[in-house]
Amino acid sequence: MGYLFICIYIGIILIVVEICTALFVLTGLEKPIARFQVVSMLTSTGFTTGVSELIIAHPIRRRLGAFLILFGAFSLAVIISAISGILQKNFHITELGVTAGVLVLLLVILKLPYLDKKLSSILQEELEENYKPEDLPIKDVLLQNDDDYFAEIHVHEASDLVGQTLEETIKPEEDINILFIKRGDVAIRHDRQKEKIQAGDQLVLYGDKSLLKKKFESEIKEHEEKIEEHAEAKNK
Repeated sequence: MGYLFICIYIGIILIVVEICTALFVLTGLEKPIARFQVVSMLTSTGFTTGVSELIIAHPIRRRLGAFLILFGAFSLAVIISAISGILQKNFHITELGVTAGVLVLLLVILKLPYLDKKLSSILQEELEENYKPEDLPIKDVLLQNDDDYFAEIHVHEASDLVGQTLEETIKPEEDINILFIKRGDVAIRHDRQKEKIQAGDQLVLYGDKSLLKKKFESEIKEHEEKIEEHAEAKNK
C-alpha cells in the first residue's frame, strides 16, 4: 500500500505539471519552454536562464510560479512522510485516489478547445485591466503578430551605417520604428532620426521581422560572429 501511495502521489505531481504547463501556454509561452520552467520551479532547481525572466516579469506567471514552488516543497515533505509511513502501514489511498481523479478531470477540461480560448481571453483581459504596459515583458507588449520583431542592432566599425543618420537609412514607408539609440550609458531619443550613427552604437528598433533582418543583415551577422569568437576564446 505504501508503494501504491507513492505512485499515486507521483501521478498527481505529473498531472499538476501538465495543468500548470497548459496555464503557462495560455499566457503566451511555448509549450516546451513552459514545461521545462514548470519542472524547474516545482523541483526548486533554480535555472537562471533568460527564459526564466519571462516568468518573473509576467504578473500571472509569477503567481503560478509561486504556487509551483510551494507545491514542490509540500510534495517533497509528503513523499518523505510516505516513505517513513511504509513502516507504519497507515495510508489514505481512497482520498488520494479521489484527489488524483479530480486533477485528471481538471486537466481534461483545460484541454477543451472552447475553454482554452475562453481562458486565454480572460487572462488577457486581466492583464489589460490590472497591469500597466511597463509591468509586462516586451513580448506581451510589442510582439503581437508573428511578423513583429524587436531588435538591438550593434554598429561595428566597418558598418556602412557609420556617419549616416537613421533618417537617411530608413525610408518613411518602411515598417521600422526607431525607439532610441544607445550610446554607452546614454539613450538618445530626441532627434534620434537625425543623429549621426557612430561605431559602437546600438540601435533599438521595432518593426517587420523580415525587413529588419534584411536591412541590417551585415550588422547582425558581424555581431553573431563576435559572440561566437568570444565563446570560443572563453572555452579555450
